[in-house]
Amino acid sequence: MIVDLPSTTTIAVSKKLVRLRQDVGAMALSRVLTLVVVVDEKHAEEAIEVANDASHQHPCRIIAVVTGNRRGVSRLDAQIRVGGDAGASEVVVLRLYGPLTAHGRSVVIPLLLPDSPVVAWWPHDAPRNGSEDPIGAMAQRRITDAAHSKSPRAEMKQRARTYAPGDSDLAWTRVTLWRGLLAAALDQPPYEPVVSATVTGASDSPSADLLAAWLANGLRCPVARTRSRAGSGVVSVRLERRSGNIDLVRPEGDSATLIQPGQPDRTIALPHRSDAECLADELRRLDPDEVYAEVMTKGMRLLGGGKGKTASEAVADGEAPSPAEARRTAARIKRAARAQSRSSMVEAAPEPPATSDRATVKEAAARKLADARGQSGPDSVDETGNAATEPGS
Repeated sequence: MIVDLPSTTTIAVSKKLVRLRQDVGAMALSRVLTLVVVVDEKHAEEAIEVANDASHQHPCRIIAVVTGNRRGVSRLDAQIRVGGDAGASEVVVLRLYGPLTAHGRSVVIPLLLPDSPVVAWWPHDAPRNGSEDPIGAMAQRRITDAAHSKSPRAEMKQRARTYAPGDSDLAWTRVTLWRGLLAAALDQPPYEPVVSATVTGASDSPSADLLAAWLANGLRCPVARTRSRAGSGVVSVRLERRSGNIDLVRPEGDSATLIQPGQPDRTIALPHRSDAECLADELRRLDPDEVYAEVMTKGMRLLGGGKGKTASEAVADGEAPSPAEARRTAARIKRAARAQSRSSMVEAAPEPPATSDRATVKEAAARKLADARGQSGPDSVDETGNAATEPGS
C-alpha cells in the first residue's frame, strides 16, 4: 500500500502512520532501528529498493530524505509505503524542496522510532565529514559508499582523513569474503611471516585500496597496489613468503583460484556482493567497527603514493599472479574433477545366472527354513525341505 501526502507536514505524516497501523493492522512492530537514507531524486527508488531488501534481515523504519529542487518555496511531499511495497519495514519518503532541503534533520526527528538506534546511509553523494553532518551527527552508525562517488579513490582518502567512530563504507564490506579467505590461507602451515604483498584491482576501486591497507596494517610488510582496468574490482592478491607465494585470483565471474605451496590448487566461490547484502551486513552491528577504524586511521597511511604499476607490468615483473594462468588452472581443475567423477561411477552388480536346478532351489530353501526354525523354536527341517516335529507333538 502506498499513501501520498502532498504539501504536508511531519505531524500529518506521523498521524497517518498511526491511522494506517490501526486500519491495516500491526506493521513491523519488531523494528530494531531507524534507517535514514539521504539521496537525490535520481537514485531514490534504487536506494529504497536496496534498503527494502536489507530490511528482511533487519526490520526497521526506513526514512528516505530525497533532496529536490533547492529553488522556490519550501515544500514537503511525503509518501508512506507499507505491506508488500515496504519489504519487512515501513517506508516514509520525504521529498524536500526549496530552503527546506537544508533542514533535513528537523524533518526527520519527529519520525524517528523512540528508544532505538539511528543509522544514516548515503548511497551516492555523501558529506565530506559525516559525523559533522546534521543527520549524521544524530546517528550511531554512518554508512557511505565511495564506489558510487565521482572519484572513488579520492573519496576514500577523504573518509580516512575525517574518520570518526561509527563511520563505515560499503567498499569495506565488499571485501569481507576476500579477507576471510586470505586469513584462512595464512592460518595453515607453514606459519611463516609474509615478506611482501601485492593487491591488483581496478584503478577506480576503493575496495582494493582498503584491502591493501588492511594487509599493510595487519601483516606489517610492504604492500604494492597495482592497477587493472576500470570497473574490474579486486582481481588478485599475492602474499609472498619464503616457502612460496599464496595467490588468490578472481579474473572474472564469481569463482576464484587459490594457489599455495604444499596444497592442491583449487577453485573457491567468491561472488560479487550486492549492495543489499553489504548494507544488511553493516546493519548487523551498531557499534563502531574496530578493524575498519584501524585500516582508516593507520593502514591507509601505509600505502605508497602515486599510481603504481599496471597489472600487466606487475605480472611481467613476477610481482602479481597472472589472470590468464589462473583461468587455465581453473579449467584444468574442472577437467580433473569431471574425469574423477566419471572414474568413480559404480557399475551395477551383475545379476546371478538363472538356474533351473530344482534340487539346488530346494536345498537353499531348506537351509533358510532351518535357520528360521532354529531362531524361533526347536523345530527342525528334514532333508526334503519338509518341516519335522518332535515325537509326541
